[in-house]
Amino acid sequence: MDAEPATDTTRHYAPGRSLAEFAGRMLVVCPECGARALVVPRPGLPAPKYFSELLFRPRRLACGGCGAVADWEPEVRGAGLAGAVLGGTEDPFFRRPLWLQTRCVGQTLWAYNEEHVNELSAYIGAQLRERNGARPTMSMFARLPRWMKRSDNRAEVLAGLEKLRALANRSEPADRSDAAHERGDRPRSHKSVYFRGGPYEGRP
Repeated sequence: MDAEPATDTTRHYAPGRSLAEFAGRMLVVCPECGARALVVPRPGLPAPKYFSELLFRPRRLACGGCGAVADWEPEVRGAGLAGAVLGGTEDPFFRRPLWLQTRCVGQTLWAYNEEHVNELSAYIGAQLRERNGARPTMSMFARLPRWMKRSDNRAEVLAGLEKLRALANRSEPADRSDAAHERGDRPRSHKSVYFRGGPYEGRP
């Protein structure tokens, strides 16, 4: 069922949601046919207790158009697993261009899925933004680039998000955004390691 866009554009309350909360389902460009494919945790796994576990779960890429399938496993590092690093215009598992991206005010606007688009729209469109004090530096909104949060860019960013919402309902190779091409713009190393006690940033 498709997520519904937020309707209250006057106030947004940010409860400190992290980007990892939107990482369970990612729309990407299929490596075989260029259509819309889906990256999700591999079927049959138990539900994660924490959203951060999504960065260490085996993943599957599947294309409903050509039937392409690929699997991803986290890298084993000693007693732990090296997890994916979120952010950027490629998915962090298969390094495929995100399906939901478009050019906006000289930048690239992107999202993982429809829920992500709706949450961004609610935040950008709000006249009043309230923030929960818990984990402020971990909040997705606290880490948004300045150009997205500038009031003079609001109309263009909201228009860009509407383009992403429309793209989410399209799946053919011809529907692919001209921004969704392979750039290799995420040459970052792993920064998270999952140990039995849970994920810890930067632990050797």
